[in-house]
Amino acid sequence: MYAAETAYLAAGGPGEASFDLLAPFFAPDVVLHQADALPYGGTWHGHGGMERFFLAMSAAWESFEMVAQEFLATGGTSVVLTQVRARARSSGRELAFPILQTIRIKDGRITEVRPFYWDTAAIVDACAAPAPAD
Repeated sequence: MYAAETAYLAAGGPGEASFDLLAPFFAPDVVLHQADALPYGGTWHGHGGMERFFLAMSAAWESFEMVAQEFLATGGTSVVLTQVRARARSSGRELAFPILQTIRIKDGRITEVRPFYWDTAAIVDACAAPAPAD
């Protein structure tokens, strides 16, 4: 799934690439829980929700690179620690931060994802539009 996500983003992401690259990895009733404070926060349901989530992510981030991953647990519930380097679209600010995800898998497809961000305030700050000059 992570390789497909990288290919999807490299092909232009939402509006440019087909979600068909990612759809096989997600159950039709997949649920993604993002921290409400994030620019792309909330709960996203199904393939349609995942497509809308990737649109929201694309609006927030000009680039989003997963530079290292460590699979801490695998199986029906997987736990993945990902080191991210990203550049916010609105401010141009770059951040490096970890995300810890629990991912539930059933019949070979992802049914639920719960990411944990250590510092949502830093992400919100980086993604905020710069204040207008006086």
